[in-house]
Amino acid sequence: MEEHSFRKAEVEGSTPSIGCMSLNEKYDSLRQILKGLGRVVVAYSGGVDSTYLLKAAVDTLGAENVLACIGVSASLAQSQYDRAIESAKIIGVKVLETQVDEVEDNNYAANKADRCFHCKSHLYGLLVNIAKEKGYDCVVCGSNFDDKDDFRPGNRAAQVFGVHCPLMDAQLTKPDIRELSRQVDLPTADMPASPCLASRVVYGLEVTEQRLKQVEEAEDFLRSLGLVEFRVRHHDTVARIEVNPQDIEQVVAEPVRSQIVEKLKSLGFKFVTVDLQGFRSGALNESLSAEEKRKNL
Repeated sequence: MEEHSFRKAEVEGSTPSIGCMSLNEKYDSLRQILKGLGRVVVAYSGGVDSTYLLKAAVDTLGAENVLACIGVSASLAQSQYDRAIESAKIIGVKVLETQVDEVEDNNYAANKADRCFHCKSHLYGLLVNIAKEKGYDCVVCGSNFDDKDDFRPGNRAAQVFGVHCPLMDAQLTKPDIRELSRQVDLPTADMPASPCLASRVVYGLEVTEQRLKQVEEAEDFLRSLGLVEFRVRHHDTVARIEVNPQDIEQVVAEPVRSQIVEKLKSLGFKFVTVDLQGFRSGALNESLSAEEKRKNL
C-alpha cells in the first residue's frame, strides 16, 4: 500500500523528549501539537481517548476548526454509538457519520493478526478524503502513549495514511487521559475501554455481521444484569465470558447463571463458559506468537 501524500503537518517539538513530565506539561504539549496541526478531522469512536482528544481539540482550536467523524459499521455497537453522540453534544460539536464496510474486505474478514490494520485502513482512507474535500489540514486519532507498547496493528495504518496521534506524541497515557477527562467532567472519564466488536472474535474465525451481532446482543444482556467491565469472546459455537474475578460468583450463581445460558444459547451459541482467569483487555492476543505480533506491527 503506498503512503498517501496527504499533508502531515510538521510541529516543532511535537514529540517531547522522553523523561518525567508532569500532567500539566503533557497537556501543554498536547495543546502545542494541536495548534500546529491547523484544522483537524478527529477519528471519533466515543471511547475514552478519542472523546478527550475531541474535547482538547475543540478547546484549543475552536469548534469551527474541528470535525468529529465516526465510522459506522457492524463492528460498532449501538450502545457505543449512542454514547459517542451524547458525549459530542456535551462537548458542543456535531458528528459526521461515515459508513465503513470493512466486513466486505476479505483481508479483514479473514480475521488474521493484521485485522486491525485493515480495519483502520478503511476508516483512515475515508477520513483523509473527507478532510481533503472539506478543507481540513489533517486527520487525528486517539492512540495514546500506552499503545506504543501494546499490540496495535492499527498504528501502522495511521503511519500509512499520515494520521496524527497527538495524545501519543504528548506522552499522555490512559490514566493521564482519564484524569484530564475528570477535570473537564467528561462522562467517559471512568468508562471501561470499548474496543470494536470484532476484537471479541477469535483469530482465524471469519468476522461476519452475524457474529458481531451475536457478541453485541450477548454483551448488552450482561450489561443489563449490572456488569460493567467484561467481554463475550466468540469462539464459533462457544461463548467465553470474561468478567472481573470479583464478579465471577455473580454470573455463576442462580438465577443469573441460567438466565445467561438461556440468552446466549438463544443467540446461536451452543456452549457458554466463564473464563476463570477473569477479564483482561486484549485476551485474544495471548494466542499470537511473538513472531506474529512482530510481523504485523
